[in-house]
Amino acid sequence: MADEPFDADGAIEPDDGEAAGAGADVDEQDLLTEHVIRAVGVRKVYELGGEKVHALRGVDLTVRRGEYVSIMGPSGSGKSTLFNMIGGLDKPDAGQVFVDEVDIAALDPYELAWLRCHKIGYIFQTFNLIPVSSALENVMLPMLFGGTSEADAQDRAAELLEKVELGGRLLHKPSQLSGGQQQRVAVARALANNPAIILADEPTGNLDLRTGEDIIGILEQLKDDFHVTIISATHDHKMLAASDRVVYLVDGAIEDIKSRDQLQITVGEIRGGSK
Repeated sequence: MADEPFDADGAIEPDDGEAAGAGADVDEQDLLTEHVIRAVGVRKVYELGGEKVHALRGVDLTVRRGEYVSIMGPSGSGKSTLFNMIGGLDKPDAGQVFVDEVDIAALDPYELAWLRCHKIGYIFQTFNLIPVSSALENVMLPMLFGGTSEADAQDRAAELLEKVELGGRLLHKPSQLSGGQQQRVAVARALANNPAIILADEPTGNLDLRTGEDIIGILEQLKDDFHVTIISATHDHKMLAASDRVVYLVDGAIEDIKSRDQLQITVGEIRGGSK
Protein backbone atom coordinates (compact mmCIF):
# COMPACT_ATOMS: atom_id res chain seq x y z
CA MET A 1 0.00 0.00 0.00
CA ALA A 2 1.21 3.53 -0.76
CA ASP A 3 2.25 5.74 2.15
CA GLU A 4 -0.95 6.72 3.86
CA PRO A 5 -1.82 10.44 3.86
CA PHE A 6 -3.18 10.11 7.40
CA ASP A 7 -1.59 10.87 10.75
CA ALA A 8 -1.74 8.65 13.82
CA ASP A 9 -5.18 9.99 14.71
CA GLY A 10 -6.60 9.22 11.26
CA ALA A 11 -6.55 12.84 10.10
CA ILE A 12 -5.47 13.51 6.53
CA GLU A 13 -1.98 14.95 6.31
CA PRO A 14 -1.07 17.32 3.46
CA ASP A 15 1.53 16.41 0.89
CA ASP A 16 4.24 19.06 1.27
CA GLY A 17 4.94 19.16 -2.43
CA GLU A 18 1.30 19.58 -3.35
CA ALA A 19 0.70 22.29 -0.77
CA ALA A 20 3.83 24.16 -1.80
CA GLY A 21 2.68 24.12 -5.41
CA ALA A 22 -0.59 25.82 -4.59
CA GLY A 23 0.79 29.19 -5.61
CA ALA A 24 3.31 31.68 -4.27
CA ASP A 25 0.58 34.15 -3.29
CA VAL A 26 -1.30 31.58 -1.17
CA ASP A 27 -0.21 30.95 2.40
CA GLU A 28 0.03 27.18 2.99
CA GLN A 29 -1.26 27.38 6.56
CA ASP A 30 -4.28 29.37 5.38
CA LEU A 31 -5.11 26.59 2.93
CA LEU A 32 -4.90 23.97 5.65
CA THR A 33 -7.03 25.89 8.13
CA GLU A 34 -9.55 27.53 5.81
CA HIS A 35 -10.11 25.30 2.82
CA VAL A 36 -11.40 21.75 3.06
CA ILE A 37 -11.82 21.36 -0.72
CA ARG A 38 -9.78 22.75 -3.59
CA ALA A 39 -10.44 21.90 -7.24
CA VAL A 40 -7.76 23.04 -9.70
CA GLY A 41 -8.29 22.96 -13.47
CA VAL A 42 -10.61 19.95 -13.30
CA ARG A 43 -11.57 18.54 -16.69
CA LYS A 44 -13.65 15.50 -17.60
CA VAL A 45 -14.54 14.19 -21.05
CA TYR A 46 -16.93 11.32 -21.79
CA GLU A 47 -17.42 9.54 -25.09
CA LEU A 48 -21.04 8.99 -26.05
CA GLY A 49 -21.93 7.45 -29.39
CA GLY A 50 -18.48 8.19 -30.75
CA GLU A 51 -18.69 11.86 -29.74
CA LYS A 52 -16.73 13.57 -26.98
CA VAL A 53 -18.78 15.33 -24.32
CA HIS A 54 -16.88 17.86 -22.24
CA ALA A 55 -18.56 17.51 -18.85
CA LEU A 56 -16.09 19.79 -17.04
CA ARG A 57 -13.91 22.37 -18.74
CA GLY A 58 -11.16 23.39 -16.33
CA VAL A 59 -13.12 24.08 -13.12
CA ASP A 60 -11.37 25.95 -10.29
CA LEU A 61 -13.16 26.05 -6.93
CA THR A 62 -12.25 26.36 -3.26
CA VAL A 63 -14.64 25.61 -0.40
CA ARG A 64 -13.98 26.89 3.12
CA ARG A 65 -14.50 24.82 6.24
CA GLY A 66 -17.99 25.14 7.66
CA GLU A 67 -19.36 26.65 4.45
CA TYR A 68 -22.71 25.79 2.84
CA VAL A 69 -22.25 25.81 -0.93
CA SER A 70 -24.96 25.10 -3.50
CA ILE A 71 -23.97 24.06 -7.02
CA MET A 72 -26.68 25.01 -9.49
CA GLY A 73 -27.12 24.74 -13.22
CA PRO A 74 -29.32 23.22 -15.92
CA SER A 75 -29.30 19.50 -16.67
CA GLY A 76 -26.06 18.59 -18.41
CA SER A 77 -24.17 21.53 -16.89
CA GLY A 78 -21.69 19.27 -15.09
CA LYS A 79 -23.11 19.45 -11.54
CA SER A 80 -23.16 15.70 -10.98
CA THR A 81 -19.73 15.25 -12.54
CA LEU A 82 -18.15 17.89 -10.30
CA PHE A 83 -20.02 16.42 -7.35
CA ASN A 84 -18.56 12.97 -8.12
CA MET A 85 -15.05 14.42 -8.41
CA ILE A 86 -15.28 16.09 -5.00
CA GLY A 87 -16.60 12.89 -3.45
CA GLY A 88 -13.88 10.72 -4.96
CA LEU A 89 -16.48 8.74 -6.93
CA ASP A 90 -14.76 9.59 -10.23
CA LYS A 91 -11.34 10.88 -11.31
CA PRO A 92 -10.66 13.91 -13.51
CA ASP A 93 -9.00 13.52 -16.87
CA ALA A 94 -6.95 16.61 -16.03
CA GLY A 95 -6.56 18.81 -12.99
CA GLN A 96 -6.73 17.86 -9.32
CA VAL A 97 -9.20 17.75 -6.43
CA PHE A 98 -7.75 18.16 -2.94
CA VAL A 99 -9.47 17.27 0.33
CA ASP A 100 -7.48 18.71 3.25
CA GLU A 101 -4.72 19.32 0.69
CA VAL A 102 -4.51 15.66 -0.32
CA ASP A 103 -4.96 14.91 -4.03
CA ILE A 104 -7.68 12.28 -3.79
CA ALA A 105 -6.96 10.90 -7.28
CA ALA A 106 -3.52 9.86 -5.97
CA LEU A 107 -4.94 7.71 -3.17
CA ASP A 108 -4.90 3.94 -3.46
CA PRO A 109 -8.23 2.04 -3.06
CA TYR A 110 -7.77 1.49 0.69
CA GLU A 111 -6.97 5.15 1.35
CA LEU A 112 -9.85 6.32 -0.83
CA ALA A 113 -12.26 4.01 1.00
CA TRP A 114 -11.02 5.41 4.32
CA LEU A 115 -11.59 8.97 3.12
CA ARG A 116 -15.11 8.23 1.88
CA CYS A 117 -15.98 6.52 5.14
CA HIS A 118 -14.52 9.05 7.59
CA LYS A 119 -14.23 12.39 5.81
CA ILE A 120 -17.34 12.53 3.61
CA GLY A 121 -21.02 11.91 4.31
CA TYR A 122 -23.44 11.41 1.41
CA ILE A 123 -27.12 12.33 1.07
CA PHE A 124 -28.96 11.19 -2.06
CA GLN A 125 -32.16 12.27 -3.77
CA THR A 126 -33.54 8.71 -3.54
CA PHE A 127 -32.47 8.27 0.14
CA ASN A 128 -30.61 4.97 -0.57
CA LEU A 129 -31.66 3.36 2.70
CA ILE A 130 -31.46 -0.40 3.22
CA PRO A 131 -35.14 -1.45 3.10
CA VAL A 132 -34.84 -4.45 5.44
CA SER A 133 -33.02 -2.48 8.14
CA SER A 134 -34.46 -0.13 10.74
CA ALA A 135 -33.68 3.58 10.89
CA LEU A 136 -31.28 2.86 13.74
CA GLU A 137 -29.50 0.11 11.79
CA ASN A 138 -29.21 2.29 8.68
CA VAL A 139 -27.46 5.02 10.67
CA MET A 140 -25.24 2.52 12.50
CA LEU A 141 -23.94 0.92 9.31
CA PRO A 142 -21.23 3.50 8.34
CA MET A 143 -19.91 3.44 11.89
CA LEU A 144 -19.67 -0.36 11.91
CA PHE A 145 -17.81 -0.24 8.60
CA GLY A 146 -15.52 2.38 10.15
CA GLY A 147 -14.60 0.15 13.08
CA THR A 148 -16.87 1.58 15.80
CA SER A 149 -18.12 -0.96 18.33
CA GLU A 150 -21.75 -1.98 18.01
CA ALA A 151 -22.67 -0.50 21.40
CA ASP A 152 -21.07 2.88 20.61
CA ALA A 153 -22.56 2.90 17.11
CA GLN A 154 -26.02 2.26 18.52
CA ASP A 155 -25.71 5.08 21.05
CA ARG A 156 -24.51 7.60 18.47
CA ALA A 157 -27.13 6.53 15.91
CA ALA A 158 -29.88 7.06 18.49
CA GLU A 159 -28.47 10.52 19.32
CA LEU A 160 -28.32 11.51 15.65
CA LEU A 161 -31.87 10.33 14.98
CA GLU A 162 -32.98 12.36 17.98
CA LYS A 163 -31.21 15.38 16.42
CA VAL A 164 -33.28 15.01 13.24
CA GLU A 165 -36.48 14.57 15.27
CA LEU A 166 -36.87 10.83 14.71
CA GLY A 167 -36.24 9.67 18.25
CA GLY A 168 -39.57 7.88 18.25
CA ARG A 169 -38.93 6.05 14.97
CA LEU A 170 -35.68 4.22 15.73
CA LEU A 171 -37.00 0.75 14.92
CA HIS A 172 -39.13 1.73 11.92
CA LYS A 173 -38.05 0.43 8.52
CA PRO A 174 -38.00 2.74 5.47
CA SER A 175 -41.36 1.42 4.22
CA GLN A 176 -42.90 2.59 7.50
CA LEU A 177 -41.56 6.13 7.10
CA SER A 178 -42.65 9.05 4.92
CA GLY A 179 -40.30 10.45 2.29
CA GLY A 180 -39.32 13.31 4.58
CA GLN A 181 -38.63 10.92 7.44
CA GLN A 182 -36.51 8.71 5.20
CA GLN A 183 -34.45 11.71 4.17
CA ARG A 184 -33.98 12.62 7.85
CA VAL A 185 -32.59 9.12 8.40
CA ALA A 186 -30.26 9.72 5.43
CA VAL A 187 -29.11 13.00 6.96
CA ALA A 188 -28.38 11.26 10.29
CA ARG A 189 -26.51 8.51 8.44
CA ALA A 190 -24.39 11.10 6.61
CA LEU A 191 -23.26 12.46 9.99
CA ALA A 192 -22.51 9.02 11.46
CA ASN A 193 -18.71 9.14 11.29
CA ASN A 194 -18.47 12.87 12.09
CA PRO A 195 -17.36 13.83 8.56
CA ALA A 196 -15.73 17.09 7.55
CA ILE A 197 -17.90 17.29 4.41
CA ILE A 198 -21.47 16.37 3.53
CA LEU A 199 -22.29 15.98 -0.15
CA ALA A 200 -26.03 16.33 -0.74
CA ASP A 201 -27.18 15.38 -4.25
CA GLU A 202 -30.61 16.94 -4.87
CA PRO A 203 -31.60 16.29 -1.23
CA THR A 204 -35.07 17.83 -1.69
CA GLY A 205 -35.70 16.48 -5.21
CA ASN A 206 -38.20 13.80 -4.13
CA LEU A 207 -39.91 15.85 -1.44
CA ASP A 208 -42.89 18.20 -1.41
CA LEU A 209 -42.43 21.92 -0.80
CA ARG A 210 -42.97 21.93 2.97
CA THR A 211 -40.94 18.78 3.59
CA GLY A 212 -38.13 20.11 1.40
CA GLU A 213 -38.04 23.30 3.46
CA ASP A 214 -37.83 21.22 6.64
CA ILE A 215 -34.84 19.25 5.30
CA ILE A 216 -33.07 22.45 4.25
CA GLY A 217 -33.62 23.86 7.73
CA ILE A 218 -32.23 20.70 9.32
CA LEU A 219 -29.13 20.80 7.12
CA GLU A 220 -28.52 24.45 7.96
CA GLN A 221 -28.86 23.78 11.68
CA LEU A 222 -26.65 20.69 11.61
CA LYS A 223 -23.98 22.61 9.70
CA ASP A 224 -23.71 24.95 12.67
CA ASP A 225 -24.07 22.24 15.32
CA PHE A 226 -21.47 19.88 13.83
CA HIS A 227 -19.25 22.49 12.09
CA VAL A 228 -19.50 20.48 8.88
CA THR A 229 -19.08 21.73 5.31
CA ILE A 230 -22.13 21.10 3.11
CA ILE A 231 -22.01 21.01 -0.67
CA SER A 232 -25.31 20.50 -2.44
CA ALA A 233 -25.95 19.86 -6.11
CA THR A 234 -29.46 21.14 -6.60
CA HIS A 235 -32.14 22.66 -8.81
CA ASP A 236 -34.08 23.80 -5.74
CA HIS A 237 -34.06 27.59 -5.37
CA LYS A 238 -35.20 27.21 -1.77
CA MET A 239 -31.68 25.99 -1.05
CA LEU A 240 -30.27 29.44 -1.81
CA ALA A 241 -31.55 31.02 1.38
CA ALA A 242 -29.44 28.55 3.40
CA SER A 243 -26.33 28.81 1.21
CA ASP A 244 -23.27 30.87 2.03
CA ARG A 245 -22.32 30.80 -1.65
CA VAL A 246 -23.96 29.64 -4.86
CA VAL A 247 -21.86 28.28 -7.74
CA TYR A 248 -23.49 28.47 -11.18
CA LEU A 249 -22.29 25.87 -13.69
CA VAL A 250 -23.04 26.17 -17.41
CA ASP A 251 -21.66 23.79 -20.07
CA GLY A 252 -19.06 22.37 -17.71
CA ALA A 253 -17.64 25.71 -16.57
CA ILE A 254 -18.30 28.01 -13.63
CA GLU A 255 -20.19 30.99 -15.00
CA ASP A 256 -20.65 32.84 -11.72
CA ILE A 257 -20.26 32.54 -7.95
CA LYS A 258 -22.43 34.62 -5.64
CA SER A 259 -22.39 35.00 -1.88
CA ARG A 260 -25.65 35.07 0.06
CA ASP A 261 -25.59 38.86 0.43
CA GLN A 262 -25.40 39.19 -3.37
CA LEU A 263 -28.62 37.24 -3.84
CA GLN A 264 -31.95 39.03 -3.82
CA ILE A 265 -34.30 36.51 -2.26
CA THR A 266 -38.02 37.22 -2.23
CA VAL A 267 -41.05 35.00 -1.72
CA GLY A 268 -41.51 32.85 -4.82
CA GLU A 269 -38.55 34.38 -6.65
CA ILE A 270 -34.76 34.34 -6.56
CA ARG A 271 -32.85 37.13 -8.22
CA GLY A 272 -29.13 37.68 -8.66
CA GLY A 273 -28.46 34.49 -10.60
CA SER A 274 -25.73 33.93 -13.11
CA LYS A 275 -24.69 36.74 -15.38
